[in-house]
Amino acid sequence: MKRRSFLTATTLATVGIATLIVDGCVDKQIDTGNKQTGVDTSFELDEETISSLNEKLVSGKYSSEQLVRLYLKRIEEIDKNGAKLNSIIEINPNAVSIAKEMDNERKNGKSRGVMHGIPIVIKDNIDTADRMQTTAGSLAMVGNFASKDAFIVKKLREAGAIIIGKTNLSEWANFRSTQSSSGWSSRGGQTKNPYFLDHNPCGSSAGSGVAVAANLCVVAVGTETDGSVVCPASVNGIVGFKPTVGLVSRSGIIPISKTQDTAGPMARTVTDAAILLGVLSGIDEMDSITNESKGKSFSDYTQFLDSSALKGKRIGIEKKPQGNNQFINALLEKAINLLKQKGAIIIEIDYADKINAFSEAEFEVMQYEFKEGLNKYLSTSNAKVKTLKEVIDFNKANEDKAMPYFKQEILESSNLKSGLEEKIYTDALNKSHNGSKKILDSVFHENHLDAICGITMGPACSIDLIYGDRWGYSLTMPAAASGYPHITVPGGKVYDLPVGLSFFGTAYSEPKLIGIAYAYEQASKNRVKPEFKNSFL
Repeated sequence: MKRRSFLTATTLATVGIATLIVDGCVDKQIDTGNKQTGVDTSFELDEETISSLNEKLVSGKYSSEQLVRLYLKRIEEIDKNGAKLNSIIEINPNAVSIAKEMDNERKNGKSRGVMHGIPIVIKDNIDTADRMQTTAGSLAMVGNFASKDAFIVKKLREAGAIIIGKTNLSEWANFRSTQSSSGWSSRGGQTKNPYFLDHNPCGSSAGSGVAVAANLCVVAVGTETDGSVVCPASVNGIVGFKPTVGLVSRSGIIPISKTQDTAGPMARTVTDAAILLGVLSGIDEMDSITNESKGKSFSDYTQFLDSSALKGKRIGIEKKPQGNNQFINALLEKAINLLKQKGAIIIEIDYADKINAFSEAEFEVMQYEFKEGLNKYLSTSNAKVKTLKEVIDFNKANEDKAMPYFKQEILESSNLKSGLEEKIYTDALNKSHNGSKKILDSVFHENHLDAICGITMGPACSIDLIYGDRWGYSLTMPAAASGYPHITVPGGKVYDLPVGLSFFGTAYSEPKLIGIAYAYEQASKNRVKPEFKNSFL
């Protein structure tokens, strides 16, 4: 999850939405110059897509082995050296041999589909039964080699995708401290934003967002509890899709909240996000909530890509301003005008304050579910620590390495919680999850909406390991707390930093959201490659 303002007690419950905007970022447009790192930004596979690479594989222009070697070289040059983005926490030592297997299958006339032989990366909280660890970025988890692939990893392998590495993340998916720096983990260090290297990549799927933005892979898999896919997608200038909770299995993923957790695609285009979503979705007997997706999911979401999908669509926009920053407001106004030009009907709505008032209840739910879920995961894992308490004790015993900048007050407060039968938990769940769904369902029904739209996040704040993140307004909570789908696409730049535009809907409205997001993407063409500038000022 992203370290949201609700982690600082009552912020969202007491501060009006109009005042929450890009704290910690400059308040006037300035000339950022061109302070380059000297990194060669050109790359043979720059901005390639799943489809374009698949065509090159089919034609024989490239082999999967060549693609893997090119991306591994790119990672070495840009991620480990050069810009030192630090987005990849571990390389798959078997990546080249797997690529050779995929090439042999292709030579023998077998194709597993459009993902056959395509190199991807996944977040380091997703189990892989191979020579890569699954640690959630924590030193306490070093040595955790999973005995079984996560369900979505099994799906990826069946589709022929080649997992070339795992991505760094905000440690414990940013559920460790209220003073955390997103993209930092004790195992992986600090991931950097590829647009300005002194700026934050957001989290917790920081490495996945940066790797896609910097062309270290074609697509990546992230996970979200509240904001962890859409925030890093927004501030890194890519597409991020948080699906309906239940569409994608969570088994084999280190948990925070069984109510809100989900994995999701991160890509440079809506098309690639749609392709990857079709691979990831599916019913898993080990995750009962996926049974709810029966008859509501699709193996191919590309059928919903429609450049004219905005025509006649009713799009809700919060009537209160998203803060008072003139450049962000201008960006939103420009987006609204484009939506209108493409035939959308804009409806002013009032909903955000009502849901944001549930932020404390949402945090309460997460703490209870984190303790229950993590203890269950650790009890059967190959990690040395077997309980949340043992994680806390490890960090205390290794404080200089595990907690050099910020501590673990969220781990500690979560460990004090009792079981899920507690009235405090059930009341908070009813308030946050059920309350959010009730409000959104009512807004959608009364206004006959197809989607709600708004700025995903303000631009990235500076990296601050001492005092932590300073994020302002975000549009992550409504879809997160309700478990509803949310897609963000590049919406433009402010202060030369990317800002995303969000669309979210009701449960299992992915087909409609894909069409809307694709139509906006094709009309706006806002994706701009990063230049790896050293500093903002």
